Amino acid sequence: MAITKVKSLKGEITVPGDKSISHRGVMFGAISEGITELTGFLDGADCRSTISCFKAMGIDITQEHDHVVIHGKGLKGLSAPSKMLDVGNSGTTTRLISGILAGQKFISSLNGDESIQKRPMGRIITPLTSMGAHIKSIKDNGCAPLEIGGAPLHAIHYDSPVASAQVKSCVLLAGLYADGVTSVTEPVISRNHTELMLKGFGADIKSEGLTASIVGGPRLIGQKITVPGDISSAAYFIVAGLICENADLLIKNVNTNPTRAGIIQVAKNMGGNIELLNERIVSGEPVADIHVSSSDLHGCEISGEIIPTLIDELPVIAVMAACASGTTTIKDAAELKVKESDRIATVTENLNNMGADITPTDDGMIIMGGESLHGTTIKTYKDHRIAMSFAIAGLVADGETSFDDEGCCVISYPNFFDTLKALS
Repeated sequence: MAITKVKSLKGEITVPGDKSISHRGVMFGAISEGITELTGFLDGADCRSTISCFKAMGIDITQEHDHVVIHGKGLKGLSAPSKMLDVGNSGTTTRLISGILAGQKFISSLNGDESIQKRPMGRIITPLTSMGAHIKSIKDNGCAPLEIGGAPLHAIHYDSPVASAQVKSCVLLAGLYADGVTSVTEPVISRNHTELMLKGFGADIKSEGLTASIVGGPRLIGQKITVPGDISSAAYFIVAGLICENADLLIKNVNTNPTRAGIIQVAKNMGGNIELLNERIVSGEPVADIHVSSSDLHGCEISGEIIPTLIDELPVIAVMAACASGTTTIKDAAELKVKESDRIATVTENLNNMGADITPTDDGMIIMGGESLHGTTIKTYKDHRIAMSFAIAGLVADGETSFDDEGCCVISYPNFFDTLKALS
Protein backbone atom coordinates (compact mmCIF):
# COMPACT_ATOMS: atom_id res chain seq x y z
CA MET A 1 0.00 0.00 0.00
CA ALA A 2 1.33 3.44 -0.94
CA ILE A 3 -0.14 6.88 -0.22
CA THR A 4 0.53 9.99 -2.28
CA LYS A 5 -0.36 13.65 -1.82
CA VAL A 6 -3.96 14.54 -2.66
CA LYS A 7 -5.29 17.66 -4.40
CA SER A 8 -8.68 17.47 -2.71
CA LEU A 9 -10.60 15.35 -0.23
CA LYS A 10 -14.37 15.44 -0.38
CA GLY A 11 -17.23 13.17 0.50
CA GLU A 12 -19.55 11.66 3.05
CA ILE A 13 -18.57 8.54 5.00
CA THR A 14 -19.47 6.35 7.93
CA VAL A 15 -16.86 4.64 10.09
CA PRO A 16 -16.96 1.22 11.79
CA GLY A 17 -18.84 0.69 15.04
CA ASP A 18 -17.38 1.81 18.34
CA LYS A 19 -14.81 -0.73 19.50
CA SER A 20 -15.32 -0.09 23.22
CA ILE A 21 -19.09 -0.49 22.98
CA SER A 22 -18.82 -3.57 20.74
CA HIS A 23 -16.55 -5.33 23.26
CA ARG A 24 -18.82 -4.48 26.17
CA GLY A 25 -21.99 -5.47 24.32
CA VAL A 26 -20.68 -9.01 23.86
CA MET A 27 -19.38 -9.31 27.42
CA PHE A 28 -22.43 -7.88 29.16
CA GLY A 29 -24.79 -9.82 26.90
CA ALA A 30 -23.00 -13.07 27.78
CA ILE A 31 -23.54 -12.59 31.54
CA SER A 32 -27.14 -11.36 31.14
CA GLU A 33 -30.33 -13.39 30.92
CA GLY A 34 -31.93 -13.68 27.50
CA ILE A 35 -30.88 -12.32 24.13
CA THR A 36 -28.68 -9.31 23.46
CA GLU A 37 -28.66 -7.98 19.92
CA LEU A 38 -25.94 -5.65 18.64
CA THR A 39 -26.38 -3.68 15.42
CA GLY A 40 -23.41 -1.77 14.04
CA PHE A 41 -20.91 -4.09 15.76
CA LEU A 42 -17.24 -3.54 14.88
CA ASP A 43 -16.23 -6.60 12.88
CA GLY A 44 -12.53 -6.19 13.66
CA ALA A 45 -9.93 -8.60 15.01
CA ASP A 46 -10.06 -7.27 18.58
CA CYS A 47 -13.81 -7.65 18.93
CA ARG A 48 -13.71 -11.08 17.32
CA SER A 49 -11.29 -12.07 20.08
CA THR A 50 -13.94 -11.16 22.66
CA ILE A 51 -16.55 -13.24 20.83
CA SER A 52 -14.15 -16.19 20.64
CA CYS A 53 -13.44 -16.06 24.39
CA PHE A 54 -17.10 -16.16 25.36
CA LYS A 55 -17.90 -18.89 22.87
CA ALA A 56 -15.14 -20.90 24.54
CA MET A 57 -17.06 -20.48 27.82
CA GLY A 58 -20.29 -21.91 26.45
CA ILE A 59 -22.08 -18.79 25.17
CA ASP A 60 -24.01 -19.12 21.90
CA ILE A 61 -23.07 -16.13 19.72
CA THR A 62 -23.98 -15.67 16.07
CA GLN A 63 -22.54 -12.99 13.82
CA GLU A 64 -23.36 -11.72 10.35
CA HIS A 65 -21.01 -8.86 9.55
CA ASP A 66 -22.04 -6.01 11.92
CA HIS A 67 -25.01 -7.82 13.44
CA VAL A 68 -24.33 -9.97 16.51
CA VAL A 69 -26.75 -11.97 18.66
CA ILE A 70 -25.67 -13.19 22.10
CA HIS A 71 -27.69 -15.81 23.99
CA GLY A 72 -26.80 -14.90 27.55
CA LYS A 73 -26.75 -17.37 30.44
CA GLY A 74 -26.86 -14.96 33.35
CA LEU A 75 -24.25 -13.79 35.80
CA LYS A 76 -23.19 -17.32 36.79
CA GLY A 77 -23.79 -19.14 33.52
CA LEU A 78 -20.28 -19.29 32.08
CA SER A 79 -18.56 -22.69 31.74
CA ALA A 80 -14.89 -23.48 32.25
CA PRO A 81 -13.05 -23.25 28.91
CA SER A 82 -11.27 -26.37 27.73
CA LYS A 83 -8.11 -24.47 26.80
CA MET A 84 -6.37 -21.15 27.36
CA LEU A 85 -8.48 -18.17 26.23
CA ASP A 86 -6.91 -16.26 23.33
CA VAL A 87 -7.38 -12.48 23.58
CA GLY A 88 -5.32 -11.75 20.47
CA ASN A 89 -4.09 -8.15 20.40
CA SER A 90 -6.91 -6.79 22.56
CA GLY A 91 -6.07 -4.99 25.79
CA THR A 92 -9.76 -4.28 26.35
CA THR A 93 -10.61 -7.98 26.13
CA THR A 94 -7.75 -8.88 28.46
CA ARG A 95 -8.50 -6.44 31.25
CA LEU A 96 -12.31 -6.45 31.18
CA ILE A 97 -12.70 -10.21 30.88
CA SER A 98 -10.31 -10.59 33.82
CA GLY A 99 -12.86 -8.86 36.05
CA ILE A 100 -15.54 -11.33 34.96
CA LEU A 101 -13.25 -14.35 35.24
CA ALA A 102 -12.21 -13.32 38.76
CA GLY A 103 -15.76 -13.99 39.94
CA GLN A 104 -16.09 -17.49 38.46
CA LYS A 105 -15.92 -20.71 40.46
CA PHE A 106 -13.61 -22.25 37.86
CA ILE A 107 -9.99 -21.37 37.17
CA SER A 108 -9.11 -20.23 33.66
CA SER A 109 -6.10 -18.81 31.88
CA LEU A 110 -5.71 -16.30 29.08
CA ASN A 111 -2.99 -15.12 26.76
CA GLY A 112 -2.56 -13.02 23.65
CA ASP A 113 -0.07 -12.01 21.02
CA GLU A 114 3.45 -10.67 21.52
CA SER A 115 2.15 -7.15 22.17
CA ILE A 116 -0.32 -8.25 24.85
CA GLN A 117 2.43 -10.20 26.61
CA LYS A 118 4.29 -6.89 27.14
CA ARG A 119 1.38 -4.76 28.36
CA PRO A 120 1.12 -4.07 32.11
CA MET A 121 -1.45 -6.20 33.93
CA GLY A 122 -0.29 -5.34 37.43
CA ARG A 123 -2.78 -2.50 37.29
CA ILE A 124 -5.63 -5.05 37.39
CA ILE A 125 -3.85 -7.74 39.42
CA THR A 126 -3.54 -5.35 42.39
CA PRO A 127 -7.24 -4.44 42.82
CA LEU A 128 -8.53 -7.92 41.97
CA THR A 129 -6.19 -9.44 44.55
CA SER A 130 -7.53 -6.92 47.09
CA MET A 131 -11.00 -8.29 46.36
CA GLY A 132 -9.83 -11.79 47.25
CA ALA A 133 -9.44 -12.97 43.66
CA HIS A 134 -7.01 -15.61 42.57
CA ILE A 135 -5.09 -13.95 39.75
CA LYS A 136 -1.46 -14.32 38.84
CA SER A 137 0.94 -13.58 36.05
CA ILE A 138 2.05 -17.06 34.99
CA LYS A 139 5.52 -15.80 34.09
CA ASP A 140 5.58 -13.63 37.24
CA ASN A 141 6.39 -10.51 35.22
CA GLY A 142 3.14 -8.59 35.69
CA CYS A 143 1.97 -9.40 32.16
CA ALA A 144 -0.03 -12.07 30.33
CA PRO A 145 -0.43 -14.99 30.32
CA LEU A 146 -2.71 -14.81 33.35
CA GLU A 147 -4.39 -17.43 35.54
CA ILE A 148 -7.67 -16.27 37.11
CA GLY A 149 -10.68 -17.39 39.14
CA GLY A 150 -11.86 -19.88 41.67
CA ALA A 151 -12.13 -17.64 44.75
CA PRO A 152 -15.03 -15.71 46.35
CA LEU A 153 -14.86 -11.93 46.02
CA HIS A 154 -15.61 -9.13 48.45
CA ALA A 155 -16.35 -5.49 47.71
CA ILE A 156 -13.63 -2.85 47.93
CA HIS A 157 -13.13 0.83 47.30
CA TYR A 158 -10.20 1.20 44.92
CA ASP A 159 -8.26 4.43 44.37
CA SER A 160 -6.85 3.88 40.92
CA PRO A 161 -3.46 5.51 40.30
CA VAL A 162 -4.28 5.81 36.58
CA ALA A 163 -7.27 7.16 34.71
CA SER A 164 -8.05 3.98 32.79
CA ALA A 165 -11.47 2.80 31.68
CA GLN A 166 -10.04 -0.70 31.36
CA VAL A 167 -8.93 -0.78 34.99
CA LYS A 168 -12.15 0.84 36.21
CA SER A 169 -14.28 -1.56 34.18
CA CYS A 170 -12.32 -4.59 35.34
CA VAL A 171 -12.95 -3.74 38.99
CA LEU A 172 -16.62 -2.88 38.43
CA LEU A 173 -17.20 -6.15 36.57
CA ALA A 174 -15.58 -8.07 39.41
CA GLY A 175 -17.89 -6.10 41.67
CA LEU A 176 -20.86 -7.82 40.01
CA TYR A 177 -19.67 -11.01 41.73
CA ALA A 178 -18.74 -9.45 45.09
CA ASP A 179 -20.75 -8.89 48.23
CA GLY A 180 -21.74 -5.28 48.90
CA VAL A 181 -20.77 -2.16 46.97
CA THR A 182 -17.57 -1.99 44.93
CA SER A 183 -16.31 1.43 43.91
CA VAL A 184 -13.45 2.94 41.93
CA THR A 185 -12.09 6.48 42.19
CA GLU A 186 -9.90 7.78 39.37
CA PRO A 187 -7.56 10.78 39.26
CA VAL A 188 -9.44 11.99 36.15
CA ILE A 189 -12.65 10.63 34.63
CA SER A 190 -12.03 8.03 31.92
CA ARG A 191 -14.51 6.85 29.29
CA ASN A 192 -17.80 5.77 30.86
CA HIS A 193 -19.25 3.24 28.43
CA THR A 194 -19.26 0.51 31.10
CA GLU A 195 -21.30 2.62 33.50
CA LEU A 196 -23.82 3.68 30.84
CA MET A 197 -24.25 0.22 29.35
CA LEU A 198 -24.38 -1.79 32.58
CA LYS A 199 -27.11 0.52 33.84
CA GLY A 200 -29.08 -0.26 30.69
CA PHE A 201 -28.68 -3.99 31.39
CA GLY A 202 -30.13 -3.50 34.88
CA ALA A 203 -27.10 -3.12 37.14
CA ASP A 204 -27.32 -0.90 40.23
CA ILE A 205 -24.45 1.38 39.19
CA LYS A 206 -23.86 5.08 39.65
CA SER A 207 -21.22 7.73 39.12
CA GLU A 208 -20.54 10.66 41.41
CA GLY A 209 -17.65 12.91 40.48
CA LEU A 210 -14.55 10.79 40.03
CA THR A 211 -16.09 7.69 41.64
CA ALA A 212 -18.13 4.90 40.05
CA SER A 213 -19.78 2.27 42.24
CA ILE A 214 -21.73 -0.94 41.66
CA VAL A 215 -23.83 -3.25 43.83
CA GLY A 216 -22.99 -6.94 43.60
CA GLY A 217 -25.35 -9.70 42.52
CA PRO A 218 -27.72 -7.96 40.08
CA ARG A 219 -29.97 -9.64 37.58
CA LEU A 220 -28.85 -8.43 34.16
CA ILE A 221 -31.30 -8.61 31.25
CA GLY A 222 -30.34 -8.76 27.57
CA GLN A 223 -30.73 -5.62 25.49
CA LYS A 224 -30.96 -4.37 21.91
CA ILE A 225 -28.05 -2.01 21.28
CA THR A 226 -27.27 0.15 18.26
CA VAL A 227 -23.52 0.72 18.17
CA PRO A 228 -22.56 4.19 16.86
CA GLY A 229 -19.46 4.89 14.80
CA ASP A 230 -16.15 4.94 16.66
CA ILE A 231 -14.70 8.42 17.17
CA SER A 232 -11.23 6.85 17.31
CA SER A 233 -11.78 5.71 13.71
CA ALA A 234 -13.41 8.99 12.74
CA ALA A 235 -10.36 10.84 14.11
CA TYR A 236 -8.23 9.99 11.08
CA PHE A 237 -10.74 11.59 8.75
CA ILE A 238 -11.33 14.53 11.07
CA VAL A 239 -7.60 15.29 10.83
CA ALA A 240 -7.51 14.58 7.09
CA GLY A 241 -10.34 17.05 6.51
CA LEU A 242 -8.54 19.73 8.52
CA ILE A 243 -5.01 19.39 7.07
CA CYS A 244 -5.67 18.62 3.39
CA GLU A 245 -6.24 21.28 0.75
CA ASN A 246 -9.71 21.56 -0.78
CA ALA A 247 -11.17 19.22 1.83
CA ASP A 248 -14.79 18.99 2.90
CA LEU A 249 -15.91 15.86 4.74
CA LEU A 250 -19.03 14.71 6.55
CA ILE A 251 -18.49 11.78 8.92
CA LYS A 252 -21.89 10.41 9.88
CA ASN A 253 -23.19 8.66 13.00
CA VAL A 254 -20.17 9.12 15.29
CA ASN A 255 -20.15 8.54 19.07
CA THR A 256 -19.47 11.95 20.65
CA ASN A 257 -19.50 10.86 24.29
CA PRO A 258 -17.59 13.67 26.07
CA THR A 259 -15.39 11.12 27.87
CA ARG A 260 -14.11 10.10 24.42
CA ALA A 261 -14.42 13.19 22.23
CA GLY A 262 -11.43 15.27 23.30
CA ILE A 263 -10.16 15.44 19.72
CA ILE A 264 -13.12 17.67 18.83
CA GLN A 265 -12.09 20.21 21.46
CA VAL A 266 -8.44 20.05 20.41
CA ALA A 267 -9.38 20.60 16.77
CA LYS A 268 -11.35 23.69 17.80
CA ASN A 269 -8.49 24.90 20.00
CA MET A 270 -6.16 24.65 17.00
CA GLY A 271 -8.49 26.71 14.82
CA GLY A 272 -10.09 23.82 12.97
CA ASN A 273 -13.29 24.15 10.99
CA ILE A 274 -15.31 21.45 12.76
CA GLU A 275 -18.97 21.28 13.70
CA LEU A 276 -21.40 18.72 15.10
CA LEU A 277 -24.65 18.23 13.22
CA ASN A 278 -27.80 16.19 13.92
CA GLU A 279 -26.89 15.62 17.58
CA ARG A 280 -28.94 12.86 19.22
CA ILE A 281 -28.88 10.00 21.77
CA VAL A 282 -28.59 6.40 20.50
CA SER A 283 -28.70 3.47 22.96
CA GLY A 284 -27.75 5.83 25.77
CA GLU A 285 -24.75 7.37 23.96
CA PRO A 286 -24.52 10.87 22.40
CA VAL A 287 -24.12 10.68 18.61
CA ALA A 288 -23.63 13.29 15.89
CA ASP A 289 -22.51 13.83 12.31
CA ILE A 290 -19.14 15.60 12.16
CA HIS A 291 -18.42 18.15 9.43
CA VAL A 292 -14.81 19.23 8.81
CA SER A 293 -13.09 21.31 6.13
CA SER A 294 -9.65 22.65 5.27
CA SER A 295 -8.28 24.86 8.05
CA ASP A 296 -5.39 27.13 8.97
CA LEU A 297 -4.28 25.39 12.15
CA HIS A 298 -2.06 26.65 14.95
CA GLY A 299 -0.34 24.86 17.80
CA CYS A 300 -1.66 24.50 21.34
CA GLU A 301 -0.96 22.68 24.59
CA ILE A 302 -2.71 19.36 25.17
CA SER A 303 -2.50 18.22 28.79
CA GLY A 304 -4.33 17.46 32.00
CA GLU A 305 -7.90 16.21 32.20
CA ILE A 306 -8.44 16.10 28.43
CA ILE A 307 -5.75 13.43 27.92
CA PRO A 308 -7.90 10.36 28.86
CA THR A 309 -10.57 11.57 26.41
CA LEU A 310 -8.18 11.38 23.44
CA ILE A 311 -5.39 9.00 24.42
CA ASP A 312 -5.94 6.76 21.38
CA GLU A 313 -6.12 9.76 19.06
CA LEU A 314 -2.80 11.34 20.09
CA PRO A 315 -0.81 9.76 17.22
CA VAL A 316 -3.02 11.37 14.58
CA ILE A 317 -3.25 14.57 16.64
CA ALA A 318 0.56 14.68 16.46
CA VAL A 319 0.28 14.48 12.66
CA MET A 320 -2.20 17.38 12.77
CA ALA A 321 0.21 19.35 14.96
CA ALA A 322 3.04 18.81 12.47
CA CYS A 323 0.86 20.46 9.83
CA ALA A 324 -0.08 23.42 12.05
CA SER A 325 1.86 26.64 12.55
CA GLY A 326 3.67 27.12 15.83
CA THR A 327 4.36 24.71 18.67
CA THR A 328 2.13 21.97 20.05
CA THR A 329 3.06 20.45 23.40
CA ILE A 330 1.54 17.16 24.56
CA LYS A 331 1.91 16.45 28.29
CA ASP A 332 0.58 14.00 30.90
CA ALA A 333 0.39 11.21 28.31
CA ALA A 334 2.90 8.66 29.64
CA GLU A 335 0.17 6.06 29.05
CA LEU A 336 1.21 6.21 25.38
CA LYS A 337 4.26 4.14 26.29
CA VAL A 338 2.19 1.06 27.17
CA LYS A 339 -0.15 0.82 24.20
CA GLU A 340 0.27 -1.60 21.29
CA SER A 341 3.62 0.10 20.80
CA ASP A 342 5.44 2.82 22.70
CA ARG A 343 3.55 5.52 20.84
CA ILE A 344 5.78 8.34 22.04
CA ALA A 345 8.72 6.58 20.40
CA THR A 346 6.92 5.35 17.29
CA VAL A 347 5.23 8.69 16.54
CA THR A 348 8.51 10.55 17.06
CA GLU A 349 10.49 8.18 14.85
CA ASN A 350 8.05 8.27 11.97
CA LEU A 351 7.36 12.02 12.05
CA ASN A 352 11.10 12.72 12.16
CA ASN A 353 11.57 10.41 9.18
CA MET A 354 8.94 12.46 7.30
CA GLY A 355 10.82 15.70 8.01
CA ALA A 356 8.86 17.02 10.99
CA ASP A 357 10.47 18.73 13.97
CA ILE A 358 9.36 16.65 16.98
CA THR A 359 11.01 15.99 20.32
CA PRO A 360 9.91 13.18 22.66
CA THR A 361 9.47 13.78 26.39
CA ASP A 362 8.85 11.47 29.32
CA ASP A 363 5.09 12.03 29.12
CA GLY A 364 4.46 13.26 25.60
CA MET A 365 6.12 15.23 22.81
CA ILE A 366 6.85 18.74 21.54
CA ILE A 367 6.03 19.36 17.88
CA MET A 368 7.26 22.41 15.98
CA GLY A 369 4.75 22.66 13.17
CA GLY A 370 5.04 24.04 9.68
CA GLU A 371 7.80 21.84 8.23
CA SER A 372 7.04 20.27 4.87
CA LEU A 373 6.54 16.52 5.14
CA HIS A 374 7.95 14.02 2.67
CA GLY A 375 7.08 10.41 2.07
CA THR A 376 8.96 7.54 3.65
CA THR A 377 8.42 3.93 4.67
CA ILE A 378 6.41 3.98 7.90
CA LYS A 379 7.48 1.59 10.65
CA THR A 380 4.15 0.54 12.12
CA TYR A 381 5.44 -1.83 14.82
CA LYS A 382 2.19 -3.71 14.06
CA ASP A 383 0.26 -0.88 15.75
CA HIS A 384 -2.98 -0.11 13.92
CA ARG A 385 -3.15 3.49 15.15
CA ILE A 386 0.37 4.23 13.96
CA ALA A 387 -0.38 2.83 10.48
CA MET A 388 -3.59 4.83 10.07
CA SER A 389 -2.17 8.05 11.51
CA PHE A 390 0.70 8.06 9.06
CA ALA A 391 -1.55 7.18 6.15
CA ILE A 392 -3.18 10.53 6.89
CA ALA A 393 0.25 12.20 7.00
CA GLY A 394 0.90 10.70 3.57
CA LEU A 395 -2.02 12.67 2.14
CA VAL A 396 -0.08 15.93 2.60
CA ALA A 397 3.49 14.65 2.15
CA ASP A 398 5.56 15.06 -0.99
CA GLY A 399 6.43 11.79 -2.70
CA GLU A 400 5.21 8.36 -1.66
CA THR A 401 4.40 7.05 1.80
CA SER A 402 4.46 3.27 2.24
CA PHE A 403 4.22 0.87 5.20
CA ASP A 404 6.14 -2.10 6.50
CA ASP A 405 2.84 -3.67 7.64
CA GLU A 406 -0.47 -1.97 6.85
CA GLY A 407 -2.31 -5.22 7.63
CA CYS A 408 -2.44 -4.33 11.33
CA CYS A 409 -5.35 -1.97 10.55
CA VAL A 410 -7.63 -5.02 10.68
CA ILE A 411 -7.50 -4.69 14.48
CA SER A 412 -9.96 -1.79 14.49
CA TYR A 413 -10.70 -0.64 10.92
CA PRO A 414 -10.51 -3.46 8.34
CA ASN A 415 -11.65 -1.25 5.41
CA PHE A 416 -9.63 1.84 6.31
CA PHE A 417 -7.65 2.08 3.08
CA ASP A 418 -10.77 1.47 1.00
CA THR A 419 -12.49 4.41 2.70
CA LEU A 420 -9.43 6.59 2.20
CA LYS A 421 -9.17 5.67 -1.48
CA ALA A 422 -12.85 6.45 -2.06
CA LEU A 423 -12.40 9.99 -0.72
CA SER A 424 -9.12 10.83 -2.46
